[in-house]
Amino acid sequence: MKSDTLPKNFPADPSQWEKLIHDAPGEDRPPTPEEVAARKDAFVSHSYEELKSKLAMRRKRGKGKAPLKVLTAIRFDPDVLAALRATGRGWQTLVNDTMRERLKMSGS
Repeated sequence: MKSDTLPKNFPADPSQWEKLIHDAPGEDRPPTPEEVAARKDAFVSHSYEELKSKLAMRRKRGKGKAPLKVLTAIRFDPDVLAALRATGRGWQTLVNDTMRERLKMSGS
């Protein structure tokens, strides 16, 4: 690259580049050792038990949530499965509701 095409204050040597990078705002520059130490302190300031209890609180389901359904495998004839899928979105719920009605009719 020709020197006359570079901007006027373009860094010419590695020390100027390092100064430019160090003085850059935000996350574009590498953190100073003090900043790294401060970040480590932020993660280490909590005990294992405190972190475990906070994470456990986040995993609880709220009141009023429907119970989870049970994952299972069931085998259908290919034509039956094709017909169910052809009903569109929600075909598995349709199967569940149909089985529930069948159980009510049989008295179980």
